[in-house]
Amino acid sequence: MTKAVIFDLDGTLLNTSDDLGAALNHVLRIHNKPVVSKREYSPAISNGVKALLEVGFGETLKNYDVEVLRQQVLDSYAQNIAVYSHCFDGITELLQKLESMDIAVGIMTNKPGFLTIPLLQQIPDLAHIKVVVCGDTLTVAKPNPEPLLLAAEQLGVEPAQCIYVGDAQRDIEAAHAAEMRSVSALWGFIPSLQDALSWGAELNLEHPTDIISHI
Repeated sequence: MTKAVIFDLDGTLLNTSDDLGAALNHVLRIHNKPVVSKREYSPAISNGVKALLEVGFGETLKNYDVEVLRQQVLDSYAQNIAVYSHCFDGITELLQKLESMDIAVGIMTNKPGFLTIPLLQQIPDLAHIKVVVCGDTLTVAKPNPEPLLLAAEQLGVEPAQCIYVGDAQRDIEAAHAAEMRSVSALWGFIPSLQDALSWGAELNLEHPTDIISHI
Protein backbone atom coordinates (compact mmCIF):
# COMPACT_ATOMS: atom_id res chain seq x y z
CA MET A 1 0.00 0.00 0.00
CA THR A 2 1.40 3.39 -0.98
CA LYS A 3 1.59 5.84 1.91
CA ALA A 4 3.98 8.42 0.45
CA VAL A 5 5.13 9.87 -2.85
CA ILE A 6 8.61 11.39 -2.94
CA PHE A 7 9.59 13.61 -5.84
CA ASP A 8 12.77 14.75 -7.50
CA LEU A 9 12.67 18.52 -8.00
CA ASP A 10 14.14 19.84 -11.26
CA GLY A 11 12.43 18.26 -14.24
CA THR A 12 9.89 16.41 -12.09
CA LEU A 13 8.00 18.91 -9.95
CA LEU A 14 9.45 22.09 -11.39
CA ASN A 15 10.31 23.27 -14.86
CA THR A 16 13.47 25.17 -13.97
CA SER A 17 14.99 25.02 -17.44
CA ASP A 18 14.75 28.70 -18.36
CA ASP A 19 16.30 29.96 -15.12
CA LEU A 20 19.16 27.48 -15.31
CA GLY A 21 19.58 28.13 -19.02
CA ALA A 22 19.71 31.86 -18.37
CA ALA A 23 22.48 31.33 -15.81
CA LEU A 24 24.45 29.23 -18.27
CA ASN A 25 24.04 31.78 -21.04
CA HIS A 26 25.09 34.58 -18.69
CA VAL A 27 28.38 32.78 -18.09
CA LEU A 28 28.81 32.05 -21.79
CA ARG A 29 28.47 35.76 -22.52
CA ILE A 30 31.08 36.58 -19.87
CA HIS A 31 33.51 34.36 -21.73
CA ASN A 32 32.51 35.59 -25.19
CA LYS A 33 30.96 32.28 -26.17
CA PRO A 34 27.74 31.89 -28.18
CA VAL A 35 24.62 31.29 -26.12
CA VAL A 36 22.69 28.03 -26.43
CA SER A 37 18.99 27.43 -27.01
CA LYS A 38 16.45 25.83 -24.70
CA ARG A 39 16.36 22.81 -26.99
CA GLU A 40 20.08 22.36 -26.36
CA TYR A 41 20.29 22.97 -22.60
CA SER A 42 17.05 21.42 -21.33
CA PRO A 43 18.08 17.74 -21.68
CA ALA A 44 21.22 18.43 -19.61
CA ILE A 45 19.58 20.13 -16.66
CA SER A 46 18.82 17.04 -14.56
CA ASN A 47 22.50 16.04 -14.79
CA GLY A 48 23.79 19.14 -13.03
CA VAL A 49 25.87 22.23 -13.75
CA LYS A 50 28.80 20.26 -15.20
CA ALA A 51 26.50 18.83 -17.86
CA LEU A 52 25.23 22.33 -18.68
CA LEU A 53 28.77 23.57 -19.05
CA GLU A 54 29.55 20.70 -21.39
CA VAL A 55 26.62 21.76 -23.57
CA GLY A 56 27.65 25.41 -23.55
CA PHE A 57 31.41 25.13 -23.88
CA GLY A 58 31.68 21.87 -25.80
CA GLU A 59 35.23 20.76 -26.56
CA THR A 60 36.63 24.06 -25.30
CA LEU A 61 35.59 23.28 -21.71
CA LYS A 62 38.97 21.60 -21.16
CA ASN A 63 40.59 25.02 -21.54
CA TYR A 64 38.79 26.46 -18.51
CA ASP A 65 38.75 25.92 -14.76
CA VAL A 66 35.46 24.03 -14.51
CA GLU A 67 35.02 24.86 -10.81
CA VAL A 68 35.30 28.58 -11.55
CA LEU A 69 32.71 28.28 -14.33
CA ARG A 70 30.46 26.17 -12.12
CA GLN A 71 30.53 28.79 -9.38
CA GLN A 72 29.75 31.54 -11.89
CA VAL A 73 26.69 29.62 -13.07
CA LEU A 74 25.55 28.98 -9.49
CA ASP A 75 26.03 32.62 -8.49
CA SER A 76 23.98 33.84 -11.43
CA TYR A 77 21.30 31.22 -10.81
CA ALA A 78 21.05 31.97 -7.09
CA GLN A 79 20.44 35.64 -7.83
CA ASN A 80 17.64 34.84 -10.30
CA ILE A 81 16.35 31.56 -8.94
CA ALA A 82 12.66 31.75 -9.68
CA VAL A 83 12.17 34.24 -12.50
CA TYR A 84 10.73 31.67 -14.90
CA SER A 85 10.50 28.45 -12.88
CA HIS A 86 7.05 26.94 -12.43
CA CYS A 87 5.34 23.64 -11.65
CA PHE A 88 4.77 21.34 -14.58
CA ASP A 89 1.19 21.11 -15.79
CA GLY A 90 -0.70 18.67 -13.55
CA ILE A 91 1.59 18.92 -10.51
CA THR A 92 -0.73 21.20 -8.55
CA GLU A 93 -3.68 18.92 -9.23
CA LEU A 94 -1.63 15.87 -8.26
CA LEU A 95 -0.49 17.37 -4.96
CA GLN A 96 -4.04 18.36 -4.07
CA LYS A 97 -5.26 14.85 -4.84
CA LEU A 98 -2.52 13.22 -2.78
CA GLU A 99 -3.41 15.46 0.16
CA SER A 100 -7.08 14.49 -0.13
CA MET A 101 -6.04 10.81 -0.14
CA ASP A 102 -3.89 11.33 2.99
CA ILE A 103 -0.77 10.38 1.03
CA ALA A 104 2.39 11.99 2.43
CA VAL A 105 4.59 14.02 0.09
CA GLY A 106 8.32 14.67 0.22
CA ILE A 107 11.12 15.95 -1.99
CA MET A 108 14.53 14.37 -2.48
CA THR A 109 16.81 16.22 -4.85
CA ASN A 110 20.52 16.36 -5.61
CA LYS A 111 20.19 20.15 -5.74
CA PRO A 112 22.09 21.66 -2.78
CA GLY A 113 20.12 23.10 0.08
CA PHE A 114 21.26 26.70 -0.42
CA LEU A 115 19.46 26.64 -3.78
CA THR A 116 16.61 24.24 -3.01
CA ILE A 117 15.09 25.97 0.01
CA PRO A 118 15.00 29.52 -1.44
CA LEU A 119 13.54 28.13 -4.66
CA LEU A 120 10.77 26.21 -2.88
CA GLN A 121 9.89 29.30 -0.87
CA GLN A 122 9.16 31.09 -4.16
CA ILE A 123 6.76 28.38 -5.41
CA PRO A 124 3.45 28.54 -3.49
CA ASP A 125 2.37 25.01 -4.42
CA LEU A 126 5.59 23.55 -3.00
CA ALA A 127 6.46 25.89 -0.11
CA HIS A 128 4.38 23.87 2.37
CA ILE A 129 6.22 20.57 1.80
CA LYS A 130 8.05 19.89 5.05
CA VAL A 131 10.20 16.87 4.21
CA VAL A 132 12.94 18.03 1.86
CA VAL A 133 16.20 16.12 1.52
CA CYS A 134 18.83 17.92 -0.56
CA GLY A 135 21.97 16.86 -2.34
CA ASP A 136 24.13 18.01 0.57
CA THR A 137 21.88 16.90 3.44
CA LEU A 138 24.04 13.77 3.73
CA THR A 139 27.57 13.06 2.55
CA VAL A 140 26.13 10.95 -0.30
CA ALA A 141 23.61 11.76 -3.02
CA LYS A 142 21.67 9.91 -5.72
CA PRO A 143 22.04 7.25 -7.01
CA ASN A 144 22.98 6.27 -3.45
CA PRO A 145 19.72 5.25 -1.72
CA GLU A 146 20.53 6.85 1.64
CA PRO A 147 18.88 10.24 0.96
CA LEU A 148 15.71 8.47 -0.18
CA LEU A 149 15.72 6.29 2.91
CA LEU A 150 16.13 9.41 5.05
CA ALA A 151 13.14 11.02 3.34
CA ALA A 152 11.02 7.93 4.04
CA GLU A 153 12.13 7.96 7.67
CA GLN A 154 11.22 11.63 8.03
CA LEU A 155 7.83 10.95 6.46
CA GLY A 156 7.28 8.13 8.94
CA VAL A 157 6.76 5.40 6.34
CA GLU A 158 8.58 2.28 5.21
CA PRO A 159 10.52 2.43 1.94
CA ALA A 160 8.27 -0.21 0.42
CA GLN A 161 5.31 2.11 1.04
CA CYS A 162 6.87 4.86 -1.09
CA ILE A 163 6.84 5.82 -4.74
CA TYR A 164 9.80 7.84 -6.00
CA VAL A 165 9.28 9.99 -9.08
CA GLY A 166 12.17 11.31 -11.13
CA ASP A 167 13.33 12.21 -14.62
CA ALA A 168 16.91 10.88 -14.61
CA GLN A 169 18.51 7.45 -14.57
CA ARG A 170 20.04 8.11 -11.15
CA ASP A 171 16.52 8.65 -9.77
CA ILE A 172 15.39 5.21 -10.87
CA GLU A 173 18.61 3.60 -9.67
CA ALA A 174 18.18 5.22 -6.25
CA ALA A 175 14.57 4.05 -6.02
CA HIS A 176 15.58 0.50 -6.88
CA ALA A 177 18.40 0.55 -4.33
CA ALA A 178 16.00 1.87 -1.67
CA GLU A 179 13.44 -0.79 -2.63
CA MET A 180 10.81 1.81 -3.48
CA ARG A 181 8.44 1.80 -6.42
CA SER A 182 9.86 3.92 -9.21
CA VAL A 183 8.22 6.28 -11.68
CA SER A 184 9.98 7.77 -14.68
CA ALA A 185 8.60 11.28 -15.24
CA LEU A 186 8.36 11.36 -19.01
CA TRP A 187 7.03 14.93 -18.82
CA GLY A 188 10.40 16.10 -17.45
CA PHE A 189 13.90 16.71 -18.76
CA ILE A 190 14.49 13.21 -20.08
CA PRO A 191 17.22 12.93 -22.74
CA SER A 192 14.92 10.84 -24.95
CA LEU A 193 11.98 8.48 -24.58
CA GLN A 194 14.19 5.57 -25.57
CA ASP A 195 16.71 6.42 -22.86
CA ALA A 196 14.01 6.84 -20.23
CA LEU A 197 12.40 3.50 -21.03
CA SER A 198 15.79 1.79 -20.70
CA TRP A 199 16.13 2.85 -17.05
CA GLY A 200 13.80 0.08 -15.90
CA ALA A 201 11.31 2.11 -13.89
CA GLU A 202 8.26 0.26 -12.65
CA LEU A 203 6.08 2.92 -14.26
CA ASN A 204 6.78 5.27 -17.18
CA LEU A 205 4.16 8.00 -17.03
CA GLU A 206 3.48 10.86 -19.43
CA HIS A 207 1.54 13.15 -17.07
CA PRO A 208 1.82 13.76 -13.31
CA THR A 209 -1.80 12.91 -12.55
CA ASP A 210 -1.28 9.46 -14.09
CA ILE A 211 0.33 8.56 -10.75
CA ILE A 212 -3.02 8.66 -8.97
CA SER A 213 -4.34 5.52 -10.67
CA HIS A 214 -1.27 3.55 -9.52
CA ILE A 215 -1.62 4.27 -5.79
